[in-house]
Amino acid sequence: MHIFRKAAVLGLIAGLGLSGAAALAADDPIATRQAIMSSVGAAAGLGGGMMKGEIAYSPAAGKAAIATAHAAALSFGDFFPAGSDQGDTGAAAPIWEDADGFAAELAKFQAATASAAQASGRSGPADIDAFKAAFGPVLGTCKSCHETYRKKN
Repeated sequence: MHIFRKAAVLGLIAGLGLSGAAALAADDPIATRQAIMSSVGAAAGLGGGMMKGEIAYSPAAGKAAIATAHAAALSFGDFFPAGSDQGDTGAAAPIWEDADGFAAELAKFQAATASAAQASGRSGPADIDAFKAAFGPVLGTCKSCHETYRKKN
């Protein structure tokens, strides 16, 4: 499949996942945050693949990866109510035990994605180097948060 079509499909899937998040949230915040993280995982896979040269870079695909991560950053923190630490979740106890620390990690994620979105402009980062500069810090915030706030497998 042509890379532009892949990016369009990824954007559509991410958009559908996040638009359904509000309906899921009231009944199942765990499923909602898992859906949001799945969209981030897809964006990270696309972005990482382009950064490694495994997927041909296109500005539209770069923009889709950044936009998906940014949408997740703006909504993700809303789905950790008290009691949602039980059940089938990869969320670690420090999310609720150190709410300020978790909020600080979310703020870093939001700042990194906002900066990437601004840098990507209307059409997406012009080339792979611009994409790496914009998206690299986003991936760094994912890693940083997962070290403390995600259960180890």
